[in-house]
Amino acid sequence: MTRMVQCVKLKQEAEGLEFPPYPGDLGVKIWQSISKQAWANWIDIQTRLVNENRLNLADTRARKYLKEQMEKHLFEDIDVEAQGYVAPPL
Repeated sequence: MTRMVQCVKLKQEAEGLEFPPYPGDLGVKIWQSISKQAWANWIDIQTRLVNENRLNLADTRARKYLKEQMEKHLFEDIDVEAQGYVAPPL
């Protein structure tokens, strides 16, 4: 049976994640209140942030930056996008 959550990002009930996708209390918070779709959207944005900003994920500053951007995007309803990113034409 599919686990449903009231997604705070999408502002609707949607299919929930199967397990916490991030360590610690933040991972539990995401698991409890973010849908699979919203998490997948974040992963796409995170990939663009890493690529466009040439982030080195071995650097603790880069990981801290991504965590801050993730929290802004998922919980503060702030649009986050990589500077310089241009979406492909439809």
